[in-house]
Amino acid sequence: MLYDNLEIKNDRLFFAGRDTVELAEKYGTPLYLMDEERIRENCRSYREALKGCLCPESKAIYASKACCFGKIYKIIAEEGLGADVVSPGEIYTAYKAGFPMENAYFQGNNKTDGDIELAMDCGVGYFVCDGTDELDAVDKIAAKRGAVQKILLRVTPGIDPHTYDEVATGKVDSKFGVAIETGQALEAVRHALSKKNLSLEGIHCHVGSMVFDSDVFIRSAAIMTEFIGEMKKILGFEAKILDLGGGYGVKYYDGQGEIDIPANIRLVAKYVAEKAKEVGVKVPSLRLEPGRSIVADAGITLYTVGSVKKITGYKNYVSVDGGMTDNPRYALYGSRYTVLTANKPEPRETLAADLVGRCCESGDIIQPAVEFPADIGRGDIVAVLTTGAYNYSMASNYNRVPRPPVVMLSGGSDYVAVKRETPDDLIMNDVLQLFRGI
Repeated sequence: MLYDNLEIKNDRLFFAGRDTVELAEKYGTPLYLMDEERIRENCRSYREALKGCLCPESKAIYASKACCFGKIYKIIAEEGLGADVVSPGEIYTAYKAGFPMENAYFQGNNKTDGDIELAMDCGVGYFVCDGTDELDAVDKIAAKRGAVQKILLRVTPGIDPHTYDEVATGKVDSKFGVAIETGQALEAVRHALSKKNLSLEGIHCHVGSMVFDSDVFIRSAAIMTEFIGEMKKILGFEAKILDLGGGYGVKYYDGQGEIDIPANIRLVAKYVAEKAKEVGVKVPSLRLEPGRSIVADAGITLYTVGSVKKITGYKNYVSVDGGMTDNPRYALYGSRYTVLTANKPEPRETLAADLVGRCCESGDIIQPAVEFPADIGRGDIVAVLTTGAYNYSMASNYNRVPRPPVVMLSGGSDYVAVKRETPDDLIMNDVLQLFRGI
């Protein structure tokens, strides 16, 4: 199987030790299932890899955009991770969940004044500033409060990770950060140091997502550490923190590349320590921002088949009760997934068909060219694997489709972490008195 929290028993697909068909019957579909123990294991993998490395007080910061709801923040807090938050919604969710906000890092390339105010109200520890406009805004608002705000400055190291263009963020011409290559990053550091209500603690970069090439982080670490040396030499400023972002890839299908993440973390930490000594600076404290690699393999999605359409001489379609509203990644990126029929996981004869959703869009495809059981039909349960990242967090109400619940599995038990939306939830913000007869 793709991961060791998946197995086939009694001709059923089991996930985190639980019968997925029984869970579909209990909670209905579409249904997000998440393996709490796997989330915790992945958190500990990062924590242990950073523990005792040559970079002191290093820390993993969970990238909330991968999957954000209250229980996630409780888990990562218990496991000793910080939180990378990119919007007022993520900040407020973490705050209301009781997350220690001094360990939160506020990212984003366009923070409004309202966003900044909310983040400060909630006690966000660090702002990761994206340029001089933001430096001015954060400084101004902090000054009004009589506060000094800790910040990191996001810079672009000019690294191409050779992954999807849509998720490459470290190139010079990115909308994120300030380029080192053009000299603008050094000037932004100078600008930050001139602000009385900002405390520049270090620098940040992020090169992209789904990275399997082990030297990508080494290349970015080299440029970033050399830049720390340049800042000290020219400006007399020595960064305490070096944040290398996230981006490690995970396995979505058999035959896909893999990377030993803990081994690569140790390798990168050792390299940074050696490079720091080479350029004459103190070894910085590392920050890494895993998101996908914390939650992706901890999630699967279950659907119920509604119809099977066979177009003689052309192709076949298996339609389910979800689609691009709960998983838009194929529509956005052409992302590949492993798909199984949970109640018929090992068919003798197969039918090749596209797995499609219920939305009024021809592009509502979850996965093309799937090998289904030849007798697949209405009422069968389909499982899409490795959906813990960028599924619930990217879900929408397009076509006024309610979002599925998130059910957590832990220690042989199951509980609802996010309830299923209802039609009443969908109209909750509508101003109904404007419409006659309602």
